[in-house]
Amino acid sequence: MLKPQDVCLLLKMVARGPEPWSYSQLAWEMGMSASEVHAGLRRASEAGLLVLEDGWGVPDAAGLDALLVHGVRYVWSPVRGGLVQGTPTGAAAPVLASLLPPSDEPPDVWPDPEGAVRGLAFEPLYKSMPVAAKRDPVLHELLVLVDAIRGGPDRAREVAVRQLRRRLGTDGKGVLSQISAARTRQSARTTFTGSHGKERQRVHR
Repeated sequence: MLKPQDVCLLLKMVARGPEPWSYSQLAWEMGMSASEVHAGLRRASEAGLLVLEDGWGVPDAAGLDALLVHGVRYVWSPVRGGLVQGTPTGAAAPVLASLLPPSDEPPDVWPDPEGAVRGLAFEPLYKSMPVAAKRDPVLHELLVLVDAIRGGPDRAREVAVRQLRRRLGTDGKGVLSQISAARTRQSARTTFTGSHGKERQRVHR
């Protein structure tokens, strides 16, 4: 069964684009253990949301779109709290706030004592995502778009879906097709000849 950290890992792969990755690298960037990354990618693969082959992982754009747009707010609805210091998310995050009319309501924030904004606590999709977001601004944008879908008002959800689909490529543009093409090129480049004259495949681990 999928867990929320598995979705976060898929979003990280979208954020990275066609860049090669390793389990240890993903673990550090995501604030997870290597075993969490291994297990999460295995579950994503078993669910049909990720193709793993020769150390590469390519998210299935259509499947990820369906899960995020139609399922995530029911499966992992946000846990909310009172007023805290934090980092804006959902409709209050810059990627969406500039596209929406201003609101007099307190913003949704990921709790963070060092956060610059006071707002209503909104639990992130996974506990380490505030750390991961600081290390990767593209991932940060994807996560706050998903938060708007999870718990934002209808207008914010509509805009977030459009912005998310632009990034997934399910609007006919985006990065996942580039990932697939780059994976094919990289696979061809990393074929090499071993000491016995036999071709072998180098796996990114």
